[in-house]
Amino acid sequence: MRALVLCHEPDGPAARVEERLTQRGFEVDTHLVTADYDLPNDAAPFPDATGYDLIVPMGSIRSLTRRHEIDSWIDAELDIIRDAHERDTPVLGVCFGGQLIAEALGGSVGPAPFTEIGWFEIGDGDVPNPIGPGPWMEWHHDGFTAPPGAEVLARNDAGVQLIRIGRTVGTQFHPEVDVPHVEMFLESTPDEYLAEHGVTREQVLADTRRHEAANVAQCHALVDWFLDEVAFPGDVGSALAAKEGSR
Repeated sequence: MRALVLCHEPDGPAARVEERLTQRGFEVDTHLVTADYDLPNDAAPFPDATGYDLIVPMGSIRSLTRRHEIDSWIDAELDIIRDAHERDTPVLGVCFGGQLIAEALGGSVGPAPFTEIGWFEIGDGDVPNPIGPGPWMEWHHDGFTAPPGAEVLARNDAGVQLIRIGRTVGTQFHPEVDVPHVEMFLESTPDEYLAEHGVTREQVLADTRRHEAANVAQCHALVDWFLDEVAFPGDVGSALAAKEGSR
């Protein structure tokens, strides 16, 4: 089984999501979309995604509300997600990746009612939340509405946090993070920006250290839920991979 991770900047790897996919028997390829933060439209050509069993678009510092910054590549990625969904290839989108799913499948993306930076709990959606309240790591200014036919599985005061439509799932939060990952987020973040949103780098790092062990477990559980209940329900190979991954 092969998974394609779409990583939009160098500080946005799949991290603990990739770790669990590898444990579950997936061969994971990562495509880095943009390598230079100052050149958001200077993108590497996307690979052919049709040979993959799973597509994983990750987070980004970019925004669909500023399409001019990414108009050289964003439509191609939306096409990849749309085509995968229409082929019934599972898609797991994280934060910006979840927003891309919404945009590609007929939902909408716009500014959230407030910015979330740090660790926040999420509640039930229109059906019970299947992955637990967290807290989960959040870092986003935008939010999304569910596409037609999608189930909202979790939300909080900032908006929709988890959706499912067929074999496609999008999150607004970051399940993949650990301390080194959050440190990468913070490296290029000015103190003034954090203060504007009511947090400090010391606070974000301290909270991440406090939640890290629990988050690894809940991230792996989210990936397991996605693989076993959404992407490949009842698949014998997936079940065997789960046993291998638990050793």
